Order: sequence, then structure tokens, then C-alpha cells
Amino acid sequence: MHLLQGRLVMAVLTWNKFIEALYPIIPVLQGYADTKDKLGNCILTLSETSSDKGEGILPRTTRLRAALRLLFSKKQLVRSIALKHLVFHLLNEEGASLKRPNLHGSVFSSISNLFIIEKVIELKLDDKMESIFKVETVEKLHDILTSDAVDLVLRKSAAEQLAIILQDTKMHGIVKKLGVIEKILAYLNECVHVDGKVMESIVLPCLTLLRKLVYADPVVRLSLAQQSSLLLLLFRVSLIFQNDQAVLMETTVLLCLLLFDEVARADTWANGITSNGTGLPAFSLPVAVVRRYHLPVKITAHHAVSPNCVVVPLSSECLAMKPVSDMLKMAWNLSWYHGVENLLQLTNYEKQAETFLDMLKLSSEDLLLLKITHTTYGLQDCLNSIIQAVSHRDVRAALTRLSFYVLNDRLALKCISGSCRNTLKSFVWQKAINRFLQVLPASAEDEKLLVDVLRFLNKLCREQRASLEVDHLKWIMKSLLKNKPNSLLGLLVRPESQEQDEIDEIQTAVRQQLDKELIRLFNSLLFCSMSVTDREGLELAGSFRTELALKLLQCLRLTDAPHFYGLPLLERTLQGMVHVTALPDWSAYSATVEPVTICKKYLTGLLEVISSFYVEWGGNAMSFMGKGVTKSTVLCLLHLSHEMMAQAKDMDWISLWSLPYDNSEDQLPSHLGLAWLVPLWVDRDPEVRFTALGIGSALTSLEAGCIALAESCQNISGGLWGTVINILLDQSECSMVRREAAFILQNLLVIPIPTEEVKDCVWQGPCVHDEESGLSQTGKPALNALLYHCQFYEHLNQMVKHCYLGCYMFDLNSSREDNHIIEKSGITDLDDSLNLWKVPASQSHSSHSQSTSETMILSASQSLESVTELRSTVPTNSNNFIPETAVSRLTAQGQSDTTTAASPSQHDSATSAMSKQCAVVTPALLSAVCSLLHNLMIVTPKDTGIALQQVHLLTALSSLVSANLVERYILELKAPLGHPCHTEHVKAQVLLLLQYLSSVSRLLKACLLVDSQLVIQDELLKPLLGNTFTILSIRCKDGLDTELTSVLRETWVDLFNLLTTLLWKNSQISFPFVTAALANHCTAIIDTICDCVHLSNTYPALFMASLQFLSVLLSEEGRRQLQDEQSICQNSTVSFFLDHVEGSQTSVIQLTELIIQVCERKSSKDVLKEVAVSALLSLLAVSKSAQKCALEVDLIDNCIEQMKHIHVQLNLDSLKPGKAQRKKEDSLNKQLRCAMQLLRNCLFRNEECKMAALKVHLVPVLNLLWPWFLIDDSSMEIALHLLCVYTANYPAGCTSLCWVSSGQPSLSVRSAAGNSLMHNILKLASQVSNDNSSLQQVVFNLLSNLALSHDCRGIIHKSNFLQNFLSLSLPKGSHKNPSNICILWLKLLLNISFGEDGQQMIMKINGFIEQIVEMCKNRHKNSQYIALLILHNICFSPPNKPKILANDMAVAVLSTCLESDSEAVQRIGAASLWALLHNYQKAKVTLKNPSIRRKIDEAYSVVKTTPQPEGNELNAYYIRCLENIVQLLDC
Repeated sequence: MHLLQGRLVMAVLTWNKFIEALYPIIPVLQGYADTKDKLGNCILTLSETSSDKGEGILPRTTRLRAALRLLFSKKQLVRSIALKHLVFHLLNEEGASLKRPNLHGSVFSSISNLFIIEKVIELKLDDKMESIFKVETVEKLHDILTSDAVDLVLRKSAAEQLAIILQDTKMHGIVKKLGVIEKILAYLNECVHVDGKVMESIVLPCLTLLRKLVYADPVVRLSLAQQSSLLLLLFRVSLIFQNDQAVLMETTVLLCLLLFDEVARADTWANGITSNGTGLPAFSLPVAVVRRYHLPVKITAHHAVSPNCVVVPLSSECLAMKPVSDMLKMAWNLSWYHGVENLLQLTNYEKQAETFLDMLKLSSEDLLLLKITHTTYGLQDCLNSIIQAVSHRDVRAALTRLSFYVLNDRLALKCISGSCRNTLKSFVWQKAINRFLQVLPASAEDEKLLVDVLRFLNKLCREQRASLEVDHLKWIMKSLLKNKPNSLLGLLVRPESQEQDEIDEIQTAVRQQLDKELIRLFNSLLFCSMSVTDREGLELAGSFRTELALKLLQCLRLTDAPHFYGLPLLERTLQGMVHVTALPDWSAYSATVEPVTICKKYLTGLLEVISSFYVEWGGNAMSFMGKGVTKSTVLCLLHLSHEMMAQAKDMDWISLWSLPYDNSEDQLPSHLGLAWLVPLWVDRDPEVRFTALGIGSALTSLEAGCIALAESCQNISGGLWGTVINILLDQSECSMVRREAAFILQNLLVIPIPTEEVKDCVWQGPCVHDEESGLSQTGKPALNALLYHCQFYEHLNQMVKHCYLGCYMFDLNSSREDNHIIEKSGITDLDDSLNLWKVPASQSHSSHSQSTSETMILSASQSLESVTELRSTVPTNSNNFIPETAVSRLTAQGQSDTTTAASPSQHDSATSAMSKQCAVVTPALLSAVCSLLHNLMIVTPKDTGIALQQVHLLTALSSLVSANLVERYILELKAPLGHPCHTEHVKAQVLLLLQYLSSVSRLLKACLLVDSQLVIQDELLKPLLGNTFTILSIRCKDGLDTELTSVLRETWVDLFNLLTTLLWKNSQISFPFVTAALANHCTAIIDTICDCVHLSNTYPALFMASLQFLSVLLSEEGRRQLQDEQSICQNSTVSFFLDHVEGSQTSVIQLTELIIQVCERKSSKDVLKEVAVSALLSLLAVSKSAQKCALEVDLIDNCIEQMKHIHVQLNLDSLKPGKAQRKKEDSLNKQLRCAMQLLRNCLFRNEECKMAALKVHLVPVLNLLWPWFLIDDSSMEIALHLLCVYTANYPAGCTSLCWVSSGQPSLSVRSAAGNSLMHNILKLASQVSNDNSSLQQVVFNLLSNLALSHDCRGIIHKSNFLQNFLSLSLPKGSHKNPSNICILWLKLLLNISFGEDGQQMIMKINGFIEQIVEMCKNRHKNSQYIALLILHNICFSPPNKPKILANDMAVAVLSTCLESDSEAVQRIGAASLWALLHNYQKAKVTLKNPSIRRKIDEAYSVVKTTPQPEGNELNAYYIRCLENIVQLLDC
């Protein structure tokens, strides 16, 4: 390490020589690379490129080899760093822009594990003396392989055969002379080229060939190993084929051979190489390399000890040294008796060891040392001593020894298998301790002994807190609950007479210590009981909590007695109450007392304590007495508020929290109400302030609580609104206190606030008073005035600027971390209880902000991280924590907050006020602020939206947390480097950041719903979408714990909902932004949605949110494809990402399979199925990969089978009339529509799927269901849509509609009978021809498709359906728009006219030409254009030419087209006239008419004199038509 760090103290020549000496052993040296120590980091820098010019410690090629080699390391972080070192070489490679793959984020997502392959292969080549292959065969195969004229399939076959032949090493020399290595490298280079996808099929046999040649020939291996281009080539191949295990294995083995060549060569490791019998040296690596790298091959190893290691010979006097002789003596005895257990079982060691030399005999001290240090024997001896003890002293001695074993575990660096903790689990130690828990102490000595027993149990529980055996926990709780009232729980409450007896100081101290140990034991048991999951354990834990709560309540009453004042006992009692009330349902397990009654008694006792220790003394400002009492009491009250919320849902319990208070004996009693909370809000202790505001947040979760608290604060300047806003905007206040103030404001906004003053209204909202004018305002105007006067939004903007996103604000090397560990271990019970109070994030809401979660409008609250947040965000300067005017805040607040008529100087004072020293703002505080803004946006949407825009607050909030920061923290959690305490801090910070992102997402969603322009701004949307998709790309399965995974998934729900709302509200603007952001994360997002689909049962909210986003996104993509098919950029569409980006196809197929499985598994009534079907429909419509997957999993077959089943069921149910059957029929129709929609999207623009539908007889099934379609228009419309898709560009599908079903869907024959589906469609079209409905449009669109089929045209002609065309009513006047049915008829006739038989059919309609000519005269652009095209097509049929020429109006219309302003109409006219003249001399007579000829000549003259753009084929065609017309007429 000193040499690697010594570059600056070495001469240049010395340094260069040192680096050259390292070359041969760099692979060995890199095995010790690590991120945790200095040597490992020094080794990592060897492969680093230190400048943009490509400079580094090692030469460029050596650096590249070193970086690639680190990808084989067994350490994840080392591989990640190697990837960073490798990026420089990839980006600066020659021609990198022309090579695959594109180096974007999704490609690098899993590269660090690319070469970590579980399967290991063995490299073997045949060593036969004679070869069975002929040289001519090898040469012929070589010629095929290297010939560019030979088909690629044959070349691949030749390569595979050569790979088999090269198993024989005799053939290697011939192949190398033929130059096969160069050709293989050429093929690989072609493959990685951007256009080289076609070469992928030949890669695998080429790699196998190259691997065998490289393995057998060290010279070739050495030559290729020094070619950096080859190494990068192989790496790119592995990236392209990272999902192909066979190719990936070959490239990994090849790179392994090339990268470890230095330490496998004989010139490097002399005398260390074996021969394999063929004259070729075996590929062998040092043991250090094999152990420290994850290699994909089984290879022999050498040099278990480095040949450079210097072995110092033992001194001749070594055995005479006492440490050595002691070691030899112990080792001899352990070996002789086959282990320490057998040695300790000897009853008479001296007799057994008589045959030993004196120097090998163990002394009595040695045997005693063995007995003590052997954990199993020592623990068993202690337990036996306790069981067999005849005096208190013996028990105490044994307990002391047991405590030392527990202490030894704690001092050990790591937990080992033979630890006291693990050993005790195998012992029945309860037998030794049980009698002390069953029998109450009868004397002072008994009490002392019980203290020792409880102290040992406390130590044991504390050490095993996270892994205490459930059986042990149940045993302890059963022991405590048995023998009532003579159990240990009864010791908490001693008879009053016993307390009054005179006892000496020693006994008093013993009893105090006994009380301490009891409370500690109970607190530990409460914590451990949270991990119990079985029914019996839950019942025991609940009973224990409730029984303990009742006992502690009795203790509290005793301490309130007039004759008793024991502050330490009161504090311990309250701390116990803190622990017990922190757990849910702690009051619900009493058989004799109702939970509400227990809660009421607790409330009464706790309010008495608050009254005695706080209110009567004027708070802590007047007395320091009871600071710990106040803190514990307030925390108990906070827990109690949530318990009463759960247990007293149907009663008014808010009124019970009002505190009666007598000012004097002469006055009537007055009620403080809830005003007793307000002094606690300005207490000197931030934890008291925070907890007291938490009580306010809990109480205001109910409307009654809001009203009661507001009434109680009427006498305070500023009232409740002014007080809470003042706390929230106080920059010197700590974040967790301000956060609770935000929660209270959030809850106050939930109750509807009147727009103007309403008499007799219980809730008026805030009230402000203008001192100058004397006017008052209430309701929403007052709220807006108050926020404006406080410069509320400007202060929030400052909060965002002062937000600190790191984990710490103090030195990690200080003693605070050690103090935290001590507190964690149970020495500070209150802090421990705060940690205990934190509820897992997997729950829907936390115990702290439950009120917020229940009352927030369309939102959810955040969980509490009280202690972690306090410790990690409070500056070390305590002055930041305690406001200078904390005591007098109540008298000053509200004077400015509630006065709206302020001078301009007051309005301009925000900057100076905000420039004061500010406390750090945490993400948790901003999360609460976002929730508050969410409610403000709903209460006063217009005013809030304007304010947010003015201060650009949404942009600041959305860009505050970078997703890269969250990713970095999560990576640190996946591979923890530091102390477990540091990991907990990092985890807490990640949770806070994720919860902040959730809050911002919900706020932005609310803004979108109110006014989408608030969010759709470039500076806000682009970074927001980038961060969003990055967070959605984080993989949950890669080493994240349950709590973090749960919070991450909750964040995903909010992010998906935000994206869905964004696309839903304004897709026209937002869709391009979403598509651009999705481009770099497409595969990862699809994988995330796959994970969400897996959670359909356990996390339905995430399942629905992810699929709703997918559905909206793909629906918009499909809509744009249909509208802008010509202008859309194909490389930037979502469809392109799904079907053509590498890796996405596999993910899309997996996603499609999962959604189909959900659709098949869920009931038709399940809302999850509806969401899944919607997503599947969108996915099938835009992705060919999804359609391919649906075809492979038989979705088409299953849908058609389901339709058959529904048909049978409908027929059966029709025989059972009734309302119930009607509902069932509606359900079946719904399933039928769903199946047809899935089929429709499966067949969309996919001929393979249409062929599959044809094979499984789709049309006969639809024909069977046709009667049911006729009575249900929605089903009919979907069926027609399905047929439109099925028949589009698929002649075989069109023909199948002409078949007649013979009763079974599987039997259909071509027939002229009138019961085919084609006939049914024609009947339907005749019926709806005058409806002007959506059904009319769909059926004519279908007929337009079918008209392109010869068979269908025949049925149309025979059915006389076309006669209906003549009955159309045309608009009077050429400028009036034709009806919708006219347009539909024209489209149908146009498709019929494309076939010659169709042209004849049309001309057989009497009066057709006159009708079509009238339509051509209409100036409506669309109808005129189609009508002209029909007339144009008819002109090409020789039999029709006389009829058209005989119609003067038709000829006039065609000639008039030449004078049209539309180039398209001009072309139609010219082409039609040319068609009439072609091979028809009689047409000349008509067209030589002077008026017609003049139009032709003028058109031709204009074309000749006007310059025409080059390359315009349509213009060229028009000119050609005119030229031919003129030429024919001039003949």
C-alpha cells in the first residue's frame, strides 16, 4: 500500500520500474481490491482513467484489462466501480458510434453482474494420438465458413462442425494456418456493427471455435490478450447477448482466458505448471486468484502459498517458551480426547493423564479455564448451580457468571455459533429461573435476589430483543399472568400500609431498584411482543399489555395520594405507560373492564399529572420540576388519543379532554377546555412541543376536535389559526415541531369553510380583524387574507431553499453514535419508547399522523420518524432549537398574523425576516407542507394556484430531491459499508425522501385536476419526469428490507397516479415529454410494471395504478398512430420502445403473459380484472411482441372457446325468464364484449393472428351469436369492429364470411344459401341505412373491407343491396354537405370499383352514372373526390366506355376536372380521359368536341409553361396523361 501511494516520493524512473514489476501479478493484486480499506482502494485506482486524455497509472490496454478483470470480482461494489472505469474505454473506442449496443442507462443496469454466472464449465480437449478427421474435410468446411457467397445458415453449420472437429487438438494447427481466427474476428466485428443484427446467428459457433483455439495455444492467447479492440469487441458481444446464456457463457470464458493469461503462463510461474499429456501446458491459476474471483470455468490451481513468500524458520528455543508450551499442551489434550466435550466429561483427569509427559498434563487451573471458556459447559454449570443452590449467595454467584457470558457476547466483534445467546436457546433455562418468578419475595434478602434475577432477564431480553424465542416470550408472559394477584405484576402496586411502615434506607433502595428492574423487564417484553404472530401469542401479549396498563394506572393513583410525593417512581411509572400505550389495542384485552373505560381512567390520571406538574406551575418557564414527567405524560396522551380513536368511534370523546381549572375558591369553576395544550406548544423542550402538537393533530382529525380546539384558543391572540401558522412559519423552530403544525392546519382545512360569513354556523374557519377599519372577515376570504399577510407562500419557498437532504449534520466520528447505541440498548427508556412507537411503513398510516391520513382530502399522510428525524436534523447549536422568544410567543403571536391592513414596509419585511438564522428544514417537514398545499388547492383552488405560480413553488418542490440521490442511498443499503447504526440512518433518510416524493406527487396531481397549466411547464415537467421514471426503475427484489420495499411501492402508486393524471388531463402537450423521458428507462419500467402485476393480490392499489398508467399511455400512443401515421417519427414512439429496443421485447412478453394470467384468474366482477383487461387491450393494440405472446399462449383460442360457452349459456338462460336471469344475461354479454375486444386488438394489423382466428373458426362462432347481437347494439358494434379488423387486408378472412355454418362452428362450407355471415351483415346494413348512428358507420366500413374480396362482391351483387344507392337523397345545391350515409356509400362503391367485376356490377345499376355525376358536382371536398375516383375507375373497363361517353354530363364533369384548383382532381380527370381514349377510337369523336379539346389544350399548355418540381411522381404522371391525351387526339 505504501508503495502504491508513494508516487510523489519516488523518482520517475523508480516509479516506472515499480509499475513494470507489477504487470505480471496485477490479476493477483486485483483480487484484493475493495472499497472498505485503503489497500483495496489503492488497487482500484490502478484501472482508473484519471483524465479526459486517457491518462492513468497503467498503460491504456493494461487499464482496460484490469477494469474488465474486476467484473469477475466477488464483490458487488467493486464490480460497480469497474463498470465506471470501463465506460471511458467504451465511449472513446474507435468507431463507437457505429457499434451496438447504444450505451444508455438501461444497458448498464445489470452489467455489474454480467459475468457472474452460476453455471461452471470444464475446459477439456481430446488428447488422442491419432485424429479421425481428414485435412480435406477441414479445408472444405473452412471454405464454406469464409465464403461470403454462401448462405449464412450454411456458414453457421460449417462453424458448428469445425467447433466439433477442434475438440481434437491435432486439427488446431491446420485451422490456424487457414486464417480462421481472423475470419472469426471479422464476423464478430460485423455483428456489433449497427447493421449487424443479421450476423447474430453465427456468433455462438464462432465463439466456441475461438475459445478452443485460445485455450490450447498460449501463444495465440498471449497475442490476443494484448489487443484492446478484441477485448472491447467481446465485451460488446456479451452486452448484446446478455439474455442468451449460451453466448454469454462463451464470451465470459473467452475473456477469462485472455484476462488471466499473465498468471497462467509458464514464464511467470516457473516450476508451477503441469502438463496434460499432449505437450500443451494446462491453463492453471494461482489459488489466490481462484478464491477471490468468480470464474466461469473449472480449472486446476497452483501456488496455495505464494512463491514470493519468505518463510522464517522456527527458533530452536521455541518450545521452551511458555505460550508455545501452553498451546502444545492444550492442543495435545484436545486431540487425545477428541474434543473439549470429552475432556470435560472426565471424572478423574489426573488418573487418565498418568501416561502423559509432565509438560503435556493440564493443571487444575487449565481445567477450570476450559470449563469456564467452553460456553455450553459453563452455562449448564451455572443453571445447575441455580437449581441446586441452597442459599441466596449461591444463586447470586451463578447469576453473576451468567451475566458475564451475556456481556461476553456483547463485547464480541461478531456473533458466532457458540455464543451464549445461541447456546441458551438449546437449554431449558426456564426451569432454573421459574421459581423466582412464581414466588413473591417475603423478605429484604428475597427482594435483593429478585433484583438480580430480573437484572439478568433484562440483559438477556435486551441482547435477544430482535431474536427472542417465541416460546421463551410466551413462558415469561404466562408466568407473569399466572397466580393473580400474587404475580410480579402485583409488585408494582404495594398495599398502602406496607408503604407507610418504617423501613430503613437500604430496603428503600432495594425496593426502588426492584421497581426499576420490573419496569425495564416489562418494557422489554412489550417490545418483543410485537414480533409475535401466532394466535396464542397474540392473545397472551394483548392480555399482558392490558393487565400491565391497569397496574400502572394503580401506581399512578398511589403517587397522586396527598401523603406521597415520589418523583422518581412517578417518572418510572409514566415511562412504563409510554411503552404500553405505544402499542395498538393495549386497552382491549381486559375481561372485566371495557377499553373505553380504561382509556377514560388513563385520560383522567394523565390530565391530573399535567395539571399538577405543568399548568398550575405555569409551565416549565416557572419551574424545572417534572421535566421528564411532562415529557412522558404528553407522549402518553398522544398514544392515548389514537387508542381512543380506535376504541371510542361511536361516542363523543373529545369533550373528555377538556381540563377543569379553579382559579380561586371564591370564583365559579372555569373550564380551560383544550387550552392547556397551548403552553405545551411553546415549551422549552422541542420533544414536548412536537408531541403536544401531535396531540393537537390527533384531536383535529375529528370535526369535534377542530371546533373544541378553536374555541379553546379564542382568548389567545391570533386564535388557533394564527398560533399554528406562526409555529409553522417560525424559521428558528425545529422541523418536527413545524411538521405537526402543518398537520393541524391540514386537518382544519378538511371541514368545509364558508365563502362568506354565515350566521349560526358552527365552523366559520379563520377570523381576521382590520384594526384601522374595524372590519372583520371570516371563512375563505379571511384565510386568503391571513395567508397573504403572513407571506405564507414566500416562507414556504424559503423552506425549500433551506431543506437539507443529507443523513447527518454532525461528525460521524463523534461520540454521538456511541451514545445512540447506549440509548438503543435500553438505558434511556423514554428514547427507546419513542423508537418503539414508530409504526412499520407497511401500514396504511402511522400512529402519529393517523388523524391526517383520515381527514386529508383524497390523500394519505406520512409515517413518523420522530427520534431519527430529531437526531439527524437538529443542528448542534442548541440556540437554533429553542426560540429566543419561546416563552413570550403567545403574547406576541397573532398581532401581525391577524391584521390585514399593514404598511408597505411590513410587506417588504419578508426578506429581512427570512434572513435570520434558520433551522434546518427536513424532507419530512416539506412532505407535510405538500399535504397542506394539497388541501389548500382543493379549498381555494384559484387563489392557491395563482400564489403557487407567482413564487414558482411547484418547480422548487418537484426539483428538490434528485432520483440519483435516492438511488445512491439505496445502493449503499444494498451493500452496507459502515456501522449498522449508519445503515439505519441511511434507511431512515431514504424513507423520508420517498415519502416526500409521494407527497409532491399527490400535490401535483391535485394541481393537474384543478389547472393542468400549473404543472405542464418545461422547467417543471422535464426534470420531474426524469426523476419519476428513475424512481420507478428501482428494483425492489435486490436486497431491500420489507419496510423500505413497502414505502417504495407506496411511492410508486403515487407516481403512477401522477403520470396517469398528467396524460389524462392534457395528453396533447404532455405525451411527447413522457415519451422522451421514457426512452431511457423503457425496459426498466416494463420490468417494474411486471413486479406490480405480480402483486395483484397483496397490493391491489399498486397493481391498478401501474396498469392504469400503462393503459392511458398506450391508448394515447395508439390514437396518435392512427391520426399521424405519416408524420410520426417511428424511432421515438412507445411502440418502437416496446418492440425494437434491446431487452424490451422479453419484458413485454413477460408482462403480457402476466396480465393474461390475471385476466384468466380474476372474476368478471372483480375491478382488478377490468383494469387488467383495459391494459391488455392497449398493449395488444400497439405492440407486435404482445400480439405474438398472446398467440403463443393461446389467447385467441381461449377467447373463441369462451364465446362458444357464452353462446350455450345464453341459449340455456333464455329458457328461464326473470329479473335474476336478466342480470345474468347482462353479465354474460359483458364477458362476451370483453372477449371480442381482446380478439379485435389481437388481430389488429397482424396476419399471423388472423390466420389463427381463421383456423379456430372465428366467423362461424360470430354467426351463431348474431341473433344475440341483434338485441344488444353495444355487442353488435364491438362484433362489427372485430370483423373490420379481421377483414382488413386479409382476403382469406373476407372469404370466410361467405361460408355457411352447418350448426357446428368447426364445420363451415362455401354455399350460395342466404344464411352466411355476409348475408346477415347485408341485411343489417339495409336496416340501418337511414339511422345515422355509430352502428351504421361501422357496418358500412366493414362492407367497404369486404368489397375488396371477389367472393364478397359476388354476394353483394346477388343480394341487390346496391340498388339502395339510388334511394339516397342528395343535397340540393352544390355547396351543401352530403349526409353521412352518402359518404359511406361512396367509400363502399369505391372499393367495389377497384375490381373489374365490381365495375360491371356498378354499371348494371340503372341510373348509377347520373347519380354519381350529381355527386361529382358537389363541392364538398371529400365526397367529390371519392365520387370522381369511382368514375375514374369505371373508365378503365372497356365495356363501360361507350356508356360513359354516351353520357354528356359524365364527360363534361371529367373535362371540367382539368380546370379545378385541386391538383388531385386534375390528375383524376386527366387519367380518366386517357383511359377512355386508350384502345377506343370512338372516344376521339366525343373528346374532339371544341369545348373539351380547349380545356385539354389549356391544361397541357399550363403544364408545359410552368416549371415543375423534380422528383414529384404525381406531377410527372399528370403530365404523362396529358401528353398521351394530346397525342391520341392529334392522330
